[in-house]
Amino acid sequence: MLPNTVERVPLNTSDEINQRIARDTNRRVHFYQANPAGIDRRLRELDEEWDIERVLEANAASVAFAGTVLAATAHKRWLMLPVLVTGFLFQHAVQGWCPPIPILRRLGYRTSREIETERIALKALRGDFGTIGPAEGERDDQASHALQAARL
Repeated sequence: MLPNTVERVPLNTSDEINQRIARDTNRRVHFYQANPAGIDRRLRELDEEWDIERVLEANAASVAFAGTVLAATAHKRWLMLPVLVTGFLFQHAVQGWCPPIPILRRLGYRTSREIETERIALKALRGDFGTIGPAEGERDDQASHALQAARL
């Protein structure tokens, strides 16, 4: 059975890296809970962040183009680059994995869903969806509630 689009990259990423990405997101949301004046700037940064799919597509297109140019100008053996890259793209489309994925994940590239989770949590902290936060007597903080709501 093939993984669905939303889960395919995390399912093909080590737990260690998935947990690190989640911890980094949690850390940032907690930081902006304490520093709400920076939320608008961070939301603009998130609008500019490239998700892993976009990075993979841009890199694949660059390598395929370079291979095609080299095949046309140097030697036909360079056609192996576009062939290899399109094979990787197909494998990624079907399985959610290809050789560059572990490298890109280690570099911190997130899925669009992971980016959107941070965006929704920050908007919740900002008050876009009404009041959030722990009930009286709860130990959780507002950032934890925002992250929990964003992951639903």
